[in-house]
Amino acid sequence: MSARLLLSLLMLLIAATCVSGATCEREDFKTRVSGESGCLLIRLYGSTKPTTMVVWLHGNMTSGNPANYHFPIAQKAAADFASDEVMSVALVRPGYPDGSGESSSGNNYGRGDNWTRANIAEVGAAIERLRVEYKPEAVIIVGHSGGAATAAVLLGMKPKLAEAAILVSCPCDFFGGRASRGHSLRSEDPIQWLDKVSVAAKVIALTGTRDRTTPP
Repeated sequence: MSARLLLSLLMLLIAATCVSGATCEREDFKTRVSGESGCLLIRLYGSTKPTTMVVWLHGNMTSGNPANYHFPIAQKAAADFASDEVMSVALVRPGYPDGSGESSSGNNYGRGDNWTRANIAEVGAAIERLRVEYKPEAVIIVGHSGGAATAAVLLGMKPKLAEAAILVSCPCDFFGGRASRGHSLRSEDPIQWLDKVSVAAKVIALTGTRDRTTPP
């Protein structure tokens, strides 16, 4: 085999590897971003040269509605903190529709017990790509319910992914809170990742005193 043929094959392999890094056919980092093996929908608001990037993760949406209630929240945050050069990204978790007729790829497992290791890794990979693309100095993940569980596990699974997180109504002790109620428990238990979270990470957890789904 000639050296020229070997070089050509090597270049093809490199090109194929680069292409495989993006799983969205039309990845634009504004409405869609690639994960590990799928394509996640996003809405991006605010500065495209951010000092801080805030990523919003919605809850499980057991009502059956589209996962878009966090869009206006993300948009308002970008407006409120415009002077601080904040980019606000509302991400649609795997398998959820956004109300436009499109859905993020993946499985939402009937909108319950769905923060599996694969789904969390998919969200983490998407945030990593956004961080590389926009180069913020800091990333904050804000998650609600199942989105909070996803954010909590990511703090341990990828300790360098985010500098801070806000966890709203987090089922952070999933096995303790759900095991006695007969749930299938395919999800990751956030509290099991606690010892892997960076000691430098700033974490705020908020839960209402009358929350029956994720009690304090």
